[in-house]
Amino acid sequence: MVDAPARYTINTTSFDYYWKKGAGVALLQQLGRTPELSNADRFRHYLFEWDREGDAVIEQLYNKIGFIKAHKALEDYTGNRPVADEAKQVLDDFFGTFETTPSWLDHDKIDKGIELSQRSGIPGLLVLRNYCLMGGYESAAINKPLIYTGALKKGAAKRLTETTLFWVNITRTGAFKKNGNGLFHVISTRLIHSYSRVSILDKTDWDTAQWGIPLNTWDMLATQLGFSLVFLTGLRRMGFRPSAEETAGLFHLWKYIGYLLGIPLELLPENEQEAIEALYYWTMTQSKGDADSVALAKALISETVDSGFPRQVLLRKLMQQLHLFYNYYFLGTYSCRLLQIPKPVVGNIAHLFLWRLRWLEGKMKRPEFREKAIRNGGARQANALDIYLKYKRH
Repeated sequence: MVDAPARYTINTTSFDYYWKKGAGVALLQQLGRTPELSNADRFRHYLFEWDREGDAVIEQLYNKIGFIKAHKALEDYTGNRPVADEAKQVLDDFFGTFETTPSWLDHDKIDKGIELSQRSGIPGLLVLRNYCLMGGYESAAINKPLIYTGALKKGAAKRLTETTLFWVNITRTGAFKKNGNGLFHVISTRLIHSYSRVSILDKTDWDTAQWGIPLNTWDMLATQLGFSLVFLTGLRRMGFRPSAEETAGLFHLWKYIGYLLGIPLELLPENEQEAIEALYYWTMTQSKGDADSVALAKALISETVDSGFPRQVLLRKLMQQLHLFYNYYFLGTYSCRLLQIPKPVVGNIAHLFLWRLRWLEGKMKRPEFREKAIRNGGARQANALDIYLKYKRH
């Protein structure tokens, strides 16, 4: 096998700009240094590493009894309900490869991370869509599994719904405590990744020498960083000022989720400083975006108008303009040009929204106000998920 796939190269476009002239400048100032890029070489073998334990479940269970029956068995197993012997043995073996409650798990920190996620409300979902998801399209390599599994044909709405379903369900109060369903949603996502990887390698002309293994370990870490560090950066850009406790809680929450997803513990950042360094190494060794990146971006832009919500086309077009505003607000003109994202024609409403967020954040030190923000924000996120499931799933 080659030492590194062809995709492993020094980035000279989008991510290079991000760290030198974009939002990454502040992150490096916070870190206090620019990491030595040659250090990234020690991570490149992870482009050929993957979740073998998850893949074994696919081959031994999902491919034998079918996806729907196997996924129901997983749901029953994680809910401590009886499952058929053939499924139980495979799942026993799989769950024996990691701890669902490792010794380092701190539920108080998990709670703080969940509280921040909930109080971010609808702005948090805007960050996930217009910064984390859209920004990820700037890497040609990490998106290739989406292309090979037919994500473009299935439409952006399906991926948005699945991402929102995952995120909302794992950021609910008590999701990882007794009777919570966070474990099921994380492990089901992990096995969907394995199912996609096994299918790609078995049924397509995937080029490992070019792209590495689909959904490999290093790309999985990048996804985890998208939900933790990039999400946090986006919230701050919106005007949120998370406390030190909330910030530590968010990283602990995603360390635990990343661990459950099969990412090796030694790769998972403990804090923001480690996350900045990890993001630098991954982004700066990414090949630039390509035609598939542009196609995925256009599909996400079109989703708002193509979906069935709101009912009025004019309102859907207005929502599309707001999303375009936030694409430019988070990603900047340089990246938006690379992804061929059209400029928004409205922006004043969004600026008023940002001003109001900053005003509200000033009240967050009052416990009763913060508790109300968590309650209301979480309810709005759950309502948004209901809308996705009703109007945008197919």
